[in-house]
Amino acid sequence: MTAAFTFPGQGSQAVGMGKALVETFPVARAVFDEVDAALGEKLTTTIWDGPAETLQLTENAQPALMAVSLATMRVLESEAGFSVAAHAAFVAGHSLGEYSALAAAGSLSISDTARLLRIRGLAMQKAVPVGVGAMAALLGLDYEAAVAVANEAAQGQVCQAANDNGGGQVVVSGDKAAVERALEIARSKGAKRAMLLPVSAPFHCRLMQPAADAMAEALAGVTIKRPASALVSNVLAAPISEPDEIQRRLIEQVTGTVRWRESVAYMANHGVTRFFEIGAGKVLTGLVKRIAEGAVGIPVGGPNDIGAAKGALAAAQSG
Repeated sequence: MTAAFTFPGQGSQAVGMGKALVETFPVARAVFDEVDAALGEKLTTTIWDGPAETLQLTENAQPALMAVSLATMRVLESEAGFSVAAHAAFVAGHSLGEYSALAAAGSLSISDTARLLRIRGLAMQKAVPVGVGAMAALLGLDYEAAVAVANEAAQGQVCQAANDNGGGQVVVSGDKAAVERALEIARSKGAKRAMLLPVSAPFHCRLMQPAADAMAEALAGVTIKRPASALVSNVLAAPISEPDEIQRRLIEQVTGTVRWRESVAYMANHGVTRFFEIGAGKVLTGLVKRIAEGAVGIPVGGPNDIGAAKGALAAAQSG
């Protein structure tokens, strides 16, 4: 198999996402209904009607993005014959997208995934008071150089590489003062751009330990099955399938680096030539082009994408 199914993370959300899919393919609605029931509220109303400020709240954006990804997956299964077990060499997701990947692969139920992501979003927001932490994107430095910048900027505080996205794009996270120092150091070391990100908390660094503890408790209460295809873990950039390890790595992911560049490279080096980005946005599709020469990213998030995805899957299976 030469295809991988990938799932986007926070930042890809937009008011109205998934609505056209449901209007065209009624099979998708069941996913949104299931998420609403699991959360005990009409998150779907926020997803489709906004306001944007409410959707962007971490505790809403995370289950919302998962709902869109899984609704898209449901349509791909019914209309285009997609199957994780039959067609995906691997599944992977960027940060919260890892939960979407596991749900798509049958490792977690949609209801459990929605509840876990609500807990995760709330816990990540609560872990650090607003204004205490920050995140910044460093563009034009490779990962090793960005890590060196973060280490130099820490000065007894927390400053870590949070996301290694590929293509010379690394995000650092930690105490606000340390992250601001990292901006200046990065510029002095030749970064093309270095800018603070408009986020409400410093994700994927040691300051998130309270959130990791909350996820350890939450994950202990759900059933995790072996996924239909191996999950390429954010923190390992390597495939895992055992439920106990999946649980452990999801906890580590809260404070650990999202090793997306290495994850995509691993899949490409193991035969994947087509990366289907399932859900909202096209962020991961853009990153594939920068990481894996010759690989193709195929975004699938709306009704017009379904036919093209079916053709690309057929090409992946024959190639």
